[in-house]
Amino acid sequence: MENKLLNKEIQNYINANLNTDLHSLLLKKSPFQDVSMSEIVQQIKGKQTAQKKFPFLLKEGIIFPPQLNLEQASSEITAVYKSQILKGNTFIDLTSGFGIDAYYLSQNFGEVTLVEQNPELLNIVEHNWGVLDRKAIFINQNLEDFLDINKDHFNVIYLDPARRDHNKNKVFLLEDLSPDILQIKDRLLTTADQVVVKLSPLIDLKYLVSVLPGIFRIEIIAVKNDVKEAVIFLSNEKRKEIMVNCINLESGDSSFTFTFDEEENTQAVYSEPEKFIYIPNNSILKAGIFNLVSERFGLKKLHPNTHLYTSDQKINDFPGRVLEMESVESKQIKKKEQFNIISKNYPLKPEDIKKKYGIKDGGEGYLIFTQSKKGKIILKSV
Repeated sequence: MENKLLNKEIQNYINANLNTDLHSLLLKKSPFQDVSMSEIVQQIKGKQTAQKKFPFLLKEGIIFPPQLNLEQASSEITAVYKSQILKGNTFIDLTSGFGIDAYYLSQNFGEVTLVEQNPELLNIVEHNWGVLDRKAIFINQNLEDFLDINKDHFNVIYLDPARRDHNKNKVFLLEDLSPDILQIKDRLLTTADQVVVKLSPLIDLKYLVSVLPGIFRIEIIAVKNDVKEAVIFLSNEKRKEIMVNCINLESGDSSFTFTFDEEENTQAVYSEPEKFIYIPNNSILKAGIFNLVSERFGLKKLHPNTHLYTSDQKINDFPGRVLEMESVESKQIKKKEQFNIISKNYPLKPEDIKKKYGIKDGGEGYLIFTQSKKGKIILKSV
């Protein structure tokens, strides 16, 4: 791939302006005859994004696509995690995009194929993989057209459907995605032993399981307690249960694995607050596993709709935050005190609580506004 952006002088200019205000830079005339300032700024944005999201691409000779493609790409850390789950002989990514997932997921496969309908984006990915010394078959085609003519069988198909409609609004139901997974599921499963689909972290798991037979595994992936994606695994092989794993990367990499049957067959034990309060990781809360947390760790729940747990003895391997707390009255809260505010199953949001009580945000202490079975309560860290 011959690209004028790879000119040494232009690359030096890009690197020298990585911390320059991009809006002011766009108002300037490009110092290079054949490269516009918008093209230069695109590369600066790409490197800035790579510093945080996929640092393995901070290498000489890498070309970055428009910002939208960077935003839609998976992060390096989530791609690396998913790569530890998959292996085989043949791998195909039917929506390769910027190729971050494909780069890592395909490392345990002998033959790799990338399908992408955007020719400019595919050219960039093919160039970058050459710089990174990775081989693949690159196909510029719409995935549905590819499925129509393809006669090969793969061990794993991976795809990340577009989650925006024609008006650029976010969509979450499977039938609103592009492609529509419900429509092409059977074709996918005749083409591969296993189909892996990356979905929005906002998707409802019960809805997902009800409309899409063949799911045998779900990964809820969070990074620093921010849920980034839900990944589903499908096959034609009949299995009795769906295994769900909630992982929290870069925060101890704690995980919680369960089946839906376990949750349905478990009853929580309830109690007023004891010495320690437990707040599950957001990946667990996203999965809706509330009773099983109580049983697995021998904890008591505060209220059916309050997903906080308590005990007198500290549980050290709990997948979440553990705070030593005590109950307080509202009159004991002094104005201008500094606390981190948590509101769970409580009428007021943290911002409203800060205004009502004149509390400053931050510091090392915590105030939890919540409900037990006896009513509204306030908990203060000890």
